Amino acid sequence: MSGHQQTRVVVTGLGVVSPIGIGNDRFWESLSTNRTGIDFLKSVPTDGLPSAFGAEVSDFVPADHLTDRKFVKVMSRDIQLGVASSSLAVRDSGLQNGDLDPLRFGVIFGAGRMTCHPQELAAIAEACRTEDGFDPRKWGREAVNNVAPLWLLRQLPNMPASHVSIDHNACGPNNTITCRDASALLALSEAVHVIQAGRADAMIVGSCSSNIHPVDMAKFHSFEGLSRRSDDPSRVCRPFDFERDGTVVGEGAASFVVESYQNAVRRGAEIYAEIVGTGSGCDGRGQVNESSGLGLVRAMESAISRAGISPRDLGHINAQGKSTQPDDIVEARAYHRVFGDLAEKIPVTALKSYVGHFDAGAGAVELAGTLLSLKHGYVPATLNYEVPDPRCRLNVAQGEAQKLANRTAISVNRTFMGQSAAAVLRAI
Repeated sequence: MSGHQQTRVVVTGLGVVSPIGIGNDRFWESLSTNRTGIDFLKSVPTDGLPSAFGAEVSDFVPADHLTDRKFVKVMSRDIQLGVASSSLAVRDSGLQNGDLDPLRFGVIFGAGRMTCHPQELAAIAEACRTEDGFDPRKWGREAVNNVAPLWLLRQLPNMPASHVSIDHNACGPNNTITCRDASALLALSEAVHVIQAGRADAMIVGSCSSNIHPVDMAKFHSFEGLSRRSDDPSRVCRPFDFERDGTVVGEGAASFVVESYQNAVRRGAEIYAEIVGTGSGCDGRGQVNESSGLGLVRAMESAISRAGISPRDLGHINAQGKSTQPDDIVEARAYHRVFGDLAEKIPVTALKSYVGHFDAGAGAVELAGTLLSLKHGYVPATLNYEVPDPRCRLNVAQGEAQKLANRTAISVNRTFMGQSAAAVLRAI
């Protein structure tokens, strides 16, 4: 069913906590002036790591963004970033107490891998030490007493949604999406369906992740492939460039207030864009499906069909753009399969060149970039795109921010395993 035949759903609030700025204005200023957030890592030692580079959120004080500061001690870095972004989004939306029935105000939040880092269990491991080595029998009998009772609350992926709900008294539908890169767009899609089904008037949507830790970096390098460049951090992440050699870790979060168009008009809210279509898919089994990005193809086709538009109506594509050799090629193939010759004409931007790659949170920050592009009428350039890859053949935005031909965009994300999501948004 086309979007115009259903309840219209719009975005009225946006909050970003990112390596290139906290808050919408700083974030957009960085995108529009080509200012990267990738630099030498400062918060962790880099000896022995596959890369000394990362995109860290600086000048972040979590207590400044929380309704109840006592919760900081049971929040991992990921959760702190996510809850802070939700506070910025709600404030940006203009929602006040009494504007919504709490039972019709919900939360759907994406979360990445909240890793239990080794030092957090150091005390319990030490308590099991004996002269002969390690005695596991002491684990449950006495060693477990060395772990803080609320330790687990820092690791659970459902905690961002829980804290956001508590902070904003959002007692309606609540869910957590743990689908890595695709989490934010899948959360957005579910929120749209919840509102269109009449189960809520407004939803807080978002995703958060922090991968600035040696354990996470080791995982990323094993499964995703980090860049091994060691010269200039500002030039290391190169989506779709022929000389790309891997991605860069980062951290961040973004949140959005999504509500029915009728409710937004009733309270006089400013509208960023209408969500006119969403879709999802997965590559499935077989090299043919994986190499052609079948899941991403299905996700984009579904989103465009639900939006009731033609690919010619798209002003730009906000790409996954991971900056690894195989992933960028697969993504480009998917664009050619869906858009045909238009794949070489529609402007493409890849914001990981600014903020790095950080699992679920990256998709949310990229979606924030799409919304601000629609608001301002410009698409940010992709940094470090210097040598076009003939295996991709895309119209990658480069040099400086480009004026949009029209204000309809598609934002996409795809995981390493081929799970994909897409959303078509249109400025009103």
